[in-house]
Amino acid sequence: MADEKAAPAAELTSPVSPVAAPVEPAPRPEGWMYKGVKIGKKEVWFASPIVQLIMVAFVCFLCPGMFNALTGLGGGGQVDATAQNDANTALYSTFAVVGFFSGTLANMLGVKATLAFGGLGYSVYAASFLSYNHNQNHGFVVFAGAFLGICAGLLWTAQGAIMMSYPPEDKKGRYISYFWVIFNLGAVIGSLVPLGQNINATGSSTVTDGTYIGFLVLMVLGALLSLTLCNADSIRRSDGSKVILMKNPSWKTELVGLFQTITQSPWIVLLFPMFFASNVFYTYQTNDMNAAHFNTRTRALNNTLYWLSQILGSLAFGYALDFKGLRRSIRAKASFAALFCLTFVIWGGGWAWQVKQVPREITEDKNSGYQTVDWSMGGELYIGPMFLYMFYGFFDAAWQTCIYWYMGALSNSGRKAANLTGFYKGIQSAGAAVFWRLDGLKTPFNTMFGATWGLLGAALVIAAPVIWLRIKDTVSLEEDLKFSDETVEDVAPTAVTMDKVTKEETV
Repeated sequence: MADEKAAPAAELTSPVSPVAAPVEPAPRPEGWMYKGVKIGKKEVWFASPIVQLIMVAFVCFLCPGMFNALTGLGGGGQVDATAQNDANTALYSTFAVVGFFSGTLANMLGVKATLAFGGLGYSVYAASFLSYNHNQNHGFVVFAGAFLGICAGLLWTAQGAIMMSYPPEDKKGRYISYFWVIFNLGAVIGSLVPLGQNINATGSSTVTDGTYIGFLVLMVLGALLSLTLCNADSIRRSDGSKVILMKNPSWKTELVGLFQTITQSPWIVLLFPMFFASNVFYTYQTNDMNAAHFNTRTRALNNTLYWLSQILGSLAFGYALDFKGLRRSIRAKASFAALFCLTFVIWGGGWAWQVKQVPREITEDKNSGYQTVDWSMGGELYIGPMFLYMFYGFFDAAWQTCIYWYMGALSNSGRKAANLTGFYKGIQSAGAAVFWRLDGLKTPFNTMFGATWGLLGAALVIAAPVIWLRIKDTVSLEEDLKFSDETVEDVAPTAVTMDKVTKEETV
């Protein structure tokens, strides 16, 4: 265990000269001192960015991961999607409002408390659909959606701040991919539950009570797991540096910080259309494609393949964004070009499929005789749409991974990351609320598709100047500290602070 005080440089004398020769400080593999507190090896390991990120990923595995599995069934597992449309409109409307201020709340309360409260809303949402199976209580489902909007705004802001500010600059892409893999593995496993329970159901029906109970239990476990996390001021990277925060945050300083996020970097608003578009495609994909045209067991299979494809997409883009052979500014431009191509290739293929489908009026008319597709039909009826749905999942992961990486490349400050994530999730939720409402108003499928695709393309064009001109190869410590009241000595790597201590003691 390291000594509680940095050892002064040893004095070495020789017969020739009595002058003391400074010696480099010994490495400290067991830990280090921080403000008079001994940090041991065990604590350093637990408070490391990678361990904390994995823990947050498992919280999201159990909460939003299960929510995604439930949503991906289309209609929340119900034959009629009305209840889910109304619940999700309420969810994303409250999420949009809370999201703008959730960065301030996360900075004040700490990530542990923010995540724990955020996880509660997911279990209430699952419970509302369990109730709906028995009493058709539409009001409870809508209330659960609105409550989840408040909770999710807090959870995702805390998660985003952790994912963007904890890792070192050269590992942000892969850390984002690690999170996305574990998070989406939750959706994969969650979607296997209804797939197993409905594997012999060749018609369209509501999922069973067991499905909702399974989601409910897992979501409660996720909320409890978040209580074991460290707060951001305890995090130590491998070089001894810490996350940049405010030493003594208050409501006033955090509200000012929220304002400064925009005023100090006004060009950040060019990313807002990408934020707005980042969840709108779920409405078309889950309700207007999966729920409308496939039976229950096939919807469950599509859902599983969708989230598996998200894992592949996040790994591919996460590692590519950290590729050391190219400077970070070049990687940003290359990722933008890749996103642009994927947007027009995948969604162009989607349009070719969509225009051949029957309109909403026929799929929602129980007397129309419209037969939903079962996987046993194979061929053109199922294999093509199956791969299209997988590509949609891959695209979603690519889009989300790039947005988080772009924001992380603009700042390493935990305080600023929380505010940026709050803006991101708030604007994202506003977009989702609009599109869930459009679906609730029975907007034609072709219109829903065209609006989604057009918004994605326009968002990329508007964001291009930020990605092309504002993402640099590195962000200096001094630049990040402009958004904090901490000093270089508070947050710098151990080698820097130890070197300063050694020089002072030698003098």
